[in-house]
Amino acid sequence: MLDTIRGAWKISELRGRIIFTLLMFVVFRLGSHIPVPGIDVAQLQEFFRGDDLFGFLNVIGGGALSNFTIFAMSITPYINASIIMQLLTVVIPKLEELSKEGDEGRKIINRYIRYGTVGLALIQAIAMTFGLIRGAIINPTLLSYITIIVALTAGTAFLMWLGEQISEKGIGNGISLIIFAGIIASFPEGVAMLYERIRVGQANIPAMVAIGIFLLALIVFIIALTQGERRVPVQYSKRVVGRKLYGGQTTHIPMKVNQAGVIPVIFASSILMFPPTLAQFVNHPVAISIADLFAWGTPLNTILYFLLIVFFTYFYTAIQFNPVDVAQNIKKYGGFIPGLRPGRPTAEFLERIVSRITFVGAMSLAVICTLPILIQNVTDLNLIFTGTALIIVVGVSLETVKQIESHLLMRHYQGFMR
Repeated sequence: MLDTIRGAWKISELRGRIIFTLLMFVVFRLGSHIPVPGIDVAQLQEFFRGDDLFGFLNVIGGGALSNFTIFAMSITPYINASIIMQLLTVVIPKLEELSKEGDEGRKIINRYIRYGTVGLALIQAIAMTFGLIRGAIINPTLLSYITIIVALTAGTAFLMWLGEQISEKGIGNGISLIIFAGIIASFPEGVAMLYERIRVGQANIPAMVAIGIFLLALIVFIIALTQGERRVPVQYSKRVVGRKLYGGQTTHIPMKVNQAGVIPVIFASSILMFPPTLAQFVNHPVAISIADLFAWGTPLNTILYFLLIVFFTYFYTAIQFNPVDVAQNIKKYGGFIPGLRPGRPTAEFLERIVSRITFVGAMSLAVICTLPILIQNVTDLNLIFTGTALIIVVGVSLETVKQIESHLLMRHYQGFMR
């Protein structure tokens, strides 16, 4: 990876893209320190830091939620809008046609996602203003409410624009890199908190070393899960077109173990947030007991979290990979899997493979996300990174390095001349 970065730095265009991305990180961090006007931040900080429900949202925002800055909602409305659009693409035929029309279709879908992001951000800002932070508003007037709602919505819209600029003029996926930067920004604070606990005697050095080894092993496991794939060989028969002979090559279908990525984790977290969030708006003993039952880290919450991750991994993989369509495309271009007839036998074979590797991916993803929760409950130590944050950091790092390598491959023609 270091060799790749050094090689990229020697190329002026890539160097410019890397510098632009780093400058956008600076802009992101500066915006994370601009407070929303009219809010008593001190009153909110202890609530957000002590409430595990919003802990992950605070982590991916780089502390913007606990400080309640203009980036307090982070990029989550964009993520939710993207997920909703992907689901609607499967349900609505018109959107499915647009997704298959190439760049022009993707531009229209991206425009719909932008509109959906602003709409979801506005709804979330209104809910936070009139529900979650209502007690921390210094001067509760109509103008104050409008100012807070506009500031939060504009902050999310600006982050969306910033991510698109990174994708276009920088290196890597802009939205993913913004989430990555937010998580990394919370690392020094986490280290400082661990050091303070060691200093006051609440934790010992051997326990910290054990946690460090555990996190390192978890990172290695996540890399293996992210990179793992089953390669199904495909043979294309030769065919004559005019006076030329085409085909005859052997290729493969890369079927990833973790086809769904981190999407199932986001889905599961969003669903489990509903009961405690609604209970906070309803001041009733029954609602409070339900909130305590579904609180983050409780046995019921952890079990449901595990099961929902497994369910959504299967669900999202089924959306992303259709064995029947893949088998038809292979047959259409004169290909076949050795030992299988084209068509239905190929589709059934691919479906069996997808089912098996998805089981491994779903169980691994669920274990990665729930195991740190169990360790925190047993040891009473807050880990610097949760399993979800580690998955995002490792995944974005690998994806960015791959993009840099692809840029280098296009420019180093001497490698093909040897």
